[in-house]
Amino acid sequence: MSGFKVNRRDFLRVLGWGGASTALVGCDMPTTVTLEEGKEDVVAYFMPEEYVIPGVGVWYASTCTQCAAGCGIHGRVREGRALKLEGNPESVINRGKTCMMGQAGVQAHYNPDRLTQPLMREGGALKPASWEVALKKIAEKTASANGDRVAWLSGAVSGHQAVLINDVLNTFGSKQHFVHETIHASVWQAVARDMLGDAQPVLRMDKAKSILSFGADFLGTWQSPVHFATQYAKFRSGKRGVLIQVEPKMSLTGGSADAWVAVRPGTEGILALGIAQNLVKRGWAKGEVPAKLKEVLAKYELGMVANATGVAGDRIQRITAALKDHAPSLVLAGAPVEGGENGYDAVSAVMLLNILLGNIGQTIEPAAQFAEARMQARSGGTRGALEFSKLAAAKKLDVAFISHANPVYHAPGFMKMKDAMANVGFKVVMTQFPDETAMQADVVLPLYSAIEDWGTHVAAYNGGVATLSFQQPLMEPLYKDTRGFGDVALSLLKQRKPKEYAAFNDYYAYLKASVSNMPAAVAKGDKNKDAAWNALLQKGVLETKATVGKFKVNTATVAAVADVSADVQFPYRLLPSARLGLWDGRHANSPWLQESPDQISKVVWGSWVEMHPVTAAKLGVKSGDYVRVTSAQGSLEAQAYVFNGIHPEAIAVPLGQGHQEYGRYAKGLGVNPYAILNPVIEKKTGEVAAYATRVSVTKLDKSARLVHMGSSDTQMGRKLVSTIPATVYRRTEGEA
Repeated sequence: MSGFKVNRRDFLRVLGWGGASTALVGCDMPTTVTLEEGKEDVVAYFMPEEYVIPGVGVWYASTCTQCAAGCGIHGRVREGRALKLEGNPESVINRGKTCMMGQAGVQAHYNPDRLTQPLMREGGALKPASWEVALKKIAEKTASANGDRVAWLSGAVSGHQAVLINDVLNTFGSKQHFVHETIHASVWQAVARDMLGDAQPVLRMDKAKSILSFGADFLGTWQSPVHFATQYAKFRSGKRGVLIQVEPKMSLTGGSADAWVAVRPGTEGILALGIAQNLVKRGWAKGEVPAKLKEVLAKYELGMVANATGVAGDRIQRITAALKDHAPSLVLAGAPVEGGENGYDAVSAVMLLNILLGNIGQTIEPAAQFAEARMQARSGGTRGALEFSKLAAAKKLDVAFISHANPVYHAPGFMKMKDAMANVGFKVVMTQFPDETAMQADVVLPLYSAIEDWGTHVAAYNGGVATLSFQQPLMEPLYKDTRGFGDVALSLLKQRKPKEYAAFNDYYAYLKASVSNMPAAVAKGDKNKDAAWNALLQKGVLETKATVGKFKVNTATVAAVADVSADVQFPYRLLPSARLGLWDGRHANSPWLQESPDQISKVVWGSWVEMHPVTAAKLGVKSGDYVRVTSAQGSLEAQAYVFNGIHPEAIAVPLGQGHQEYGRYAKGLGVNPYAILNPVIEKKTGEVAAYATRVSVTKLDKSARLVHMGSSDTQMGRKLVSTIPATVYRRTEGEA
């Protein structure tokens, strides 16, 4: 790279870093770090074969990409093969811990169904092609495309990958970048932005004495589960904090709660306003309550709230007292609340509780904003896929690039994404696996696994510390005809602006040049930037300067929450529940995660329909019986699982199954509840109301044994496990 000439201002813009003041360094490959024989250490990049010590593992720092949380990891490599992934203690996100999905990252890498070479559509079928031919085809098809008739749909993205996507679109004069995530917290973020002036406030569970969670499965799927698990451990240590979980279907977090409250689905916001009214009425609210807010709360008296939500009035009073007695508290809202037709209003009611309880500034703190806007996380929700599908269906897209997303599978059935994509002139899909979206593409570009690729990541939820996390290869690529995402994006840029990007031979060169120009990357006066670069890779994270703002509390957006109406034809509320493991279906091709029991039902593989014993008795259903779940959009069939951890008016079908493609371990297995969602859109955010679909249930004339771990979820009166109240435990066991 030495000797090239590029205008410095343009160069720094290309790199995605606008405030750099240091000189460009060479972008050669890193020098090898030689290890003492028998010693394990965290070192940078891939160890060449001649330095491998047989039988001795070496650990490399990288970033997990199994979900969008951005946890730091260490990968154990022996004889050039990645064998094990663990958490990186240097990461402020996960503090050295990982979840089951992070552990399964090696199986995604070694999956036998990975794409191993580019594919091009010829005569209606996808056929193998070379990279040269595939890239030439892309250049030809996109040469005349311009403006917003070019779009990019991706999963959550950040760091230099986000910069490259933006730069590719800029070459077309397009601003059409759509981000789609099935599991998201977009409504919570919108409410936090409007009521606090900060879309991603820091949630200090370690400072809280009580937590009231309205369906926020923070130990399972909500925002950053591993980070919250480390916070939760502190919350439970010492003088044990009190957790109250309110939700229509028990989650992993609900199973860990001191009190689990089964609320009528869709009425969580009403319950929150009822608790708020109880706080104000008892004089327990902190600060002055505006008159307009008092008017909103006036009708939410205990009787009305109890009748609407199914939660007894005395229990509502006990919840209110617990929040007051165990201060400071923290109140959260998750998927069941966000996914309702009035999700914004319901989440606003939950956030109001934090304001009335005085939690703002105590257990909720302003976030540290990553300094460079172009590298900040773009987490997205379901709105991105909805907007993309509308443009595609209206034939307003000539070119679509899709990366790290599978909208044909993940988008709700009412979007008719497969049909919409047929109207896009030319489709390029960048993926690791032959998923449903790849099968609709004109060109499929096979990507490296996360274990083989370079990248940088900025977490959407950073826990109060703005860091840049590094992703580096743990081993050489398994397949020579796959490429890294950054290298693919650079190839697209070089097609359109060859002079501007000619200086970079590969994505590694681009990354090193960019990071080495960041003021925080090299200590003042340090001239050995190669050593500084290697040190960053060894650590895995770079803490950067951040802007910490101040809250601007606003309760004017709080409004009344409408009660849910009954429906004779469709008497139940469908809950498409997410779970740690298969997540939104992206890990359905992992046998490890397919065989990992659901945290509550203990069912493995396949799909099932969860229902309450009262509901089952009414329908004449027992566990193992097949049932048909029908909405206005269609139906699905699966076995019933009967248990007490769900409201009688709710029917839950876990996410993750129902793939039509995606390899041997996922294809044709189970059902996808998103296929029968009604087209209900949350009014104020434009997100799909995933928890607003009403269904009916019919028993079918077939039954089979439901495959799950364990044979019973009851002690059958034998008192195998004894329980005592926490107050008695503290008194008799001398808990601190």
